[in-house]
Amino acid sequence: MSLKFEIFHQDSGCQARTGRVSTPHGSFETPAFMAVGTRGSVKGLTPQMLDAAGCEILLGNTYHLMLRPGAETVAALGGLQKFTGWHRPMLTDSGGFQVFSLSELRSFDDTGVNFRSHIDGTMVHLGPVESMRVQHLLGADIAMAFDDCPPANCPSERLADAMARTLAWAKVSKQVHDDLDVSQRQALFGIVQGGTDPQARQHCAQELAALNFDGYAIGGLAVGEGHARMVQAIGHTVPFLPYDRPRYLMGVGYPRDMLEAVKQGVDMFDCVLPTRNGRNALAFTRTGPLRLRNAQYIRDTRPIEAECDAYCCQNFSRGYLRHLFSVGEMLGPTLVSLHNVHFFQRWMLDIRRAIRDNTLSSLKAWDSDAPDAGP
Repeated sequence: MSLKFEIFHQDSGCQARTGRVSTPHGSFETPAFMAVGTRGSVKGLTPQMLDAAGCEILLGNTYHLMLRPGAETVAALGGLQKFTGWHRPMLTDSGGFQVFSLSELRSFDDTGVNFRSHIDGTMVHLGPVESMRVQHLLGADIAMAFDDCPPANCPSERLADAMARTLAWAKVSKQVHDDLDVSQRQALFGIVQGGTDPQARQHCAQELAALNFDGYAIGGLAVGEGHARMVQAIGHTVPFLPYDRPRYLMGVGYPRDMLEAVKQGVDMFDCVLPTRNGRNALAFTRTGPLRLRNAQYIRDTRPIEAECDAYCCQNFSRGYLRHLFSVGEMLGPTLVSLHNVHFFQRWMLDIRRAIRDNTLSSLKAWDSDAPDAGP
């Protein structure tokens, strides 16, 4: 197998476990959070910054990279790691979420999705065959099977169609992937769909487990179903996935959501929250968010977090950061994004430490709806 997953310890009070995933470009500790490099970069941050912030694996976006600069161009420039300057593990999503979320741009059938490029209007077809070919050319360490990601609270007929199509596409994805990756350098994860329906989640997980993927993702959540229903859906999925393979909850990034997922045995996460919020002057802290555009920070000499040992908090005040946003200086979004990425990596360290100490049940995270942490 192109991927090795070692489990080191399971918390005595829940299903949370620590481990390590090893790939051809190195390893990363789990539970892990992946910063998102949609178009081949994590917005505003260099690979050196990401490494210093504690990142061990990044995510690239198949949909955007296939449209520009194109998978063939990335391959000609040495593959994603050489192309981006990030020489550690990388994962690419399948493109399924993007094409299904851009409903005004697409039609679909059992072979895949037809959509117009948002760049120049060109008609593009993306299905399991094309997604595997593109991800093979991109060359990330972990590729994702192409799936049908239905909207939240969709009719039961649409959910059933999506699950059936996801399972059919998973089989095609695996066959095409195996044919392309004869050297077995790229791992492939299957994606479980099923909305918040317990039977659908169980059935999809069991069917995918039988296909013997290198790892398994839980897709179709964090799309408006709410925290409680998300946690329930995870609970209806994880028990039916192989214990010895990594489990990846896609697109989830609020600290509370990740903590509850880890308790149920999830190992990997990704989300745009650290950088998207950083670009909009919202900083994550252990006690809640800080909205740095607020006037209360004009003369605030403190760092975002006193106990943070990263570059931003060791060198700059809240007042200075607010000034940067007020005058439109690009350094502001860079510094707050850097702090947020480091915050998420520290949160993963806290979680891994608590699992090793069998104390994860006592670890707390603030609600995603929490107000400004204030003074």
